[in-house]
Amino acid sequence: MYFIKKLSVFLAAIVFTLILAIPVLAGNYTVVKNDSIYAISQLFNTSTSKIKTDNNLSSNIIYPGQVLKVPTVDYTVKRGDTLCHIAKSAGISLSTLRKINNKLDDSIYIGQKLILPVTNGEGTKIKASKPVVSYSSDELDLLARLINAEAASESYQAMVAVGAVVVNRVQDSRFPNTISEVINQNDGRNYQFTPVKNGAIKKLATSSSKEAALEALNGADPTNGALYYYDNSSKKKSIRSKPIALSVGKMVFAY
Repeated sequence: MYFIKKLSVFLAAIVFTLILAIPVLAGNYTVVKNDSIYAISQLFNTSTSKIKTDNNLSSNIIYPGQVLKVPTVDYTVKRGDTLCHIAKSAGISLSTLRKINNKLDDSIYIGQKLILPVTNGEGTKIKASKPVVSYSSDELDLLARLINAEAASESYQAMVAVGAVVVNRVQDSRFPNTISEVINQNDGRNYQFTPVKNGAIKKLATSSSKEAALEALNGADPTNGALYYYDNSSKKKSIRSKPIALSVGKMVFAY
């Protein structure tokens, strides 16, 4: 009896894997508040350029309620399924599964259609990148708190970009070589980051800030190498004279 039970579980896992390996050219995703093309591309393991091409977008502007075509795989709910089980089997977080299906509750029914991120063709989700710089759990929290202080009211793309600036500095020989040292850097006159000076960095980070920090640490960089950022209302000539890498919301990222 035990062997039969184990065999049935094994076969079920194989069936689930085979289902995930069947690609769908384009599923539909409905844009919600604070979404960005970059954030959506990360959810579906694709690029911003592909999303723009597939949806005939000439800019990065999207709006809540807009339906976008995205690369997905299709999954039909089977008897005994739960959202947690489906997410785990697909190799994604429960929050990701909820978001891409605009699903806030746990109720599902047999035969219901869900969409999942694209796979690598072998039935498994594309593996996350390895961290591009080393960091401790305390440094992850510190980076998340900086992101929260600097960009909590901005888009998710801006949040990842703030994290990317810190990572880019760690990799640049002109700056310290750890997350903690970069964030707390003081040249004897000024701190490099205002939240460190005014204490805003002490506020606990949100889950979105933590996710953005992890993405940046794993190499996500919407700025393509920026080392600075500032509010677009800044009057400081020294910062405004730097080449602009990205403008998003009220934030400007520069080289």
